[in-house]
Amino acid sequence: MNSHSHETARTQFVQANSVGFAYRKFGRSGGTPLVFLPYFNGNMDSWDPAVTNGFAADREIILFDNAGVASSGGETPDSVPEMTRDFLEFLRALGLEQVDIVGFSLGGMIAQQLALDYPRLVGRLILLGTGPRGGEGMTFSELSVDEATANPEQFLLNAFFAPTDTSQTAGKAFLRRLKNRKEDLDSPISMKSAQAQLNAIRDWGRVPPSERYASLNNIKQKALVVHGNHDQVVLPINSLILAQRLPNAQLIVYPDSAHGAQYRHGELFLKHASLFLSE
Repeated sequence: MNSHSHETARTQFVQANSVGFAYRKFGRSGGTPLVFLPYFNGNMDSWDPAVTNGFAADREIILFDNAGVASSGGETPDSVPEMTRDFLEFLRALGLEQVDIVGFSLGGMIAQQLALDYPRLVGRLILLGTGPRGGEGMTFSELSVDEATANPEQFLLNAFFAPTDTSQTAGKAFLRRLKNRKEDLDSPISMKSAQAQLNAIRDWGRVPPSERYASLNNIKQKALVVHGNHDQVVLPINSLILAQRLPNAQLIVYPDSAHGAQYRHGELFLKHASLFLSE
């Protein structure tokens, strides 16, 4: 067992195609690593320590910043396929032959693309608050970089948690946990990187009707699709589309939750995810 945790794992760097990728590794070594792909405007410090440490009791955890994001070098591309190629280079630089992936929102889009393009590299998928290419309402026309960065904590409360007292209370506890790490903090995401990410998720949503969902049947990996019933960022119908069209998917929709359903129901999510990963 690695003695480090989400709060203490040191930031390391690996070079791939002239990009220095920042990453952290902790948890139980051996077996298939569990790699976390974050949401739009998220970095390594954006993950809930209660969730990552919960997984780390049984799995080796890898958090990282993709090209151009936060502490990593290079430029952030403005399309999901290009982001996926950067992710691939990172995995190859670490010498990883197979990984399981937790992909949240934008991260779930990259996870789908990697599973489609490089199926032997991907074992299992946990897809959080995400949707398929050309999904319902996934043009993100009302989302802006300014909105996400002007008041980040309020943005997370509004986007990740339902507008109920119980959900907002859970959201405030989540924000406190994000501050548990005190040293070796990740760099903030630049406006240029955030805009490129926004362009990428908008491009993911713009697909000709004839091509919508066409590739999902070719993603054969077992997948756990998790969504909040009040998600206004990625509408819940998209999780049902994934569960219907991915050949080996199962779906969980949590009540009283929004885009960050896995944080609103953290303990239950860890139980469900652990069962899925250990099948």
